[in-house]
Amino acid sequence: MLTTIRDLVRFSPSFRYGSLILLVAAFLVILSFFSPYEPDDRRAVERNEPPSAEFIFGTTSTGQDVFWMLTFGIRNTLLIAGVAVVIGRGIGVFLGLLTGYIGGIFDRIVSSIVDSVIVIPRLPLLILIAAIMRGSMSVLALGVLIGILDWAHPSKRYRAQVLSLRERDFTHTAIFSGMSSWKIVIQEHLPFIIPFLLADIVSGFLFAIGIEVTLAILGLGDLDTQSIGSMIYWGNYYQSLLTNRVWVLIAPIAASIIIVVGFYLVSVGISDFLDPRKRLLRLQTKE
Repeated sequence: MLTTIRDLVRFSPSFRYGSLILLVAAFLVILSFFSPYEPDDRRAVERNEPPSAEFIFGTTSTGQDVFWMLTFGIRNTLLIAGVAVVIGRGIGVFLGLLTGYIGGIFDRIVSSIVDSVIVIPRLPLLILIAAIMRGSMSVLALGVLIGILDWAHPSKRYRAQVLSLRERDFTHTAIFSGMSSWKIVIQEHLPFIIPFLLADIVSGFLFAIGIEVTLAILGLGDLDTQSIGSMIYWGNYYQSLLTNRVWVLIAPIAASIIIVVGFYLVSVGISDFLDPRKRLLRLQTKE
């Protein structure tokens, strides 16, 4: 794993730049734990102050420092995305490995369920559920909900990989040596899935961040908790554009774009790294 990451950093500029952006986001998340204000503090600072040396991103009409709000917002948005990725990719890996290796009736039944889930449009369903649960949807609940609706596509990708792996010689050798099916799946097949899982995790973060921001802007998220989406919602609610207080909206919008670009660059770097043709070029470069 460490060797793979070193190779990614060495041979992929996209991965380097994307990782740098995500490290800055991680630094802001850590900084949020040292904030001089509580997330829900009102009138903690002077209201409607433009960006300055004292207030880097200015203040809001409710007397909140936009910079510190943003650190909380990034933390909670990434928390939602992290919970969604753990649940969605966890279910996807589990089902993909089992159905791909076991096959038979079990594979056909699960594949039918997966195909049925895939055809359901996720965003309209999420909007409907969030509207029904409006006012009671916490940050963790939103992450769980997104994860539950985002496992079907990954499971099919992992299943396809395992279908190929189970016909390899090392799988037959493991079977003849007496290894149980569970050990074969975990010890022999899972390591081959990990590089693809890394790329899939990045796409899961992108999807979850987009959903969180979308639901919050529509007023369907947890608006009492700081997140990138709720910051944009409240900026619009207090008419920041009409009152020429654009800094209240610029900070969360710019942060969301930059973080998405960071994840995208990491995804591009990993995809290029997994490309067999580019892998051959890297091997020739090493020689």
